[in-house]
Amino acid sequence: MMQTLKNSQLVNNEINELIIPHEKVAHVHKNNPLNHALLVLIKSGYTAIPVLDHENKIQGQISKAQILDSILGLERIEMERLNEYVVEDVADPDIPTLQTDSTFGEALMRSINYPFLCIVDENGAFIGILTRRSILALMHRYFQQT
Repeated sequence: MMQTLKNSQLVNNEINELIIPHEKVAHVHKNNPLNHALLVLIKSGYTAIPVLDHENKIQGQISKAQILDSILGLERIEMERLNEYVVEDVADPDIPTLQTDSTFGEALMRSINYPFLCIVDENGAFIGILTRRSILALMHRYFQQT
């Protein structure tokens, strides 16, 4: 079965049709206050979102866990610290990116450890995201047809 998948057209297809465009993606800017990032995360229902700079280039990702970890004191959660930090103080700068001409096989491999992959153009500008969910849905459809 895996050999069939490896030789199939699926892994060589481009990922364009699976990309969620940046206009529909919850994100924050690196200079936003941490309380804003937490609000966006809570309202969106996501556990992590992309972090962008003023040129809309990917700077990393931020998660609820990172925010909570940054305000966790020895005795209590120090909510006042939400106003003392900005997103780039706690964001994870290590986030995998792909370009629009990347193959499905590349996306599948990189999505193993991440809930989403950021898609960038040749200048590094944010195009959108590719979710692990969309990758798995396509795999499911593929296996239903074979």
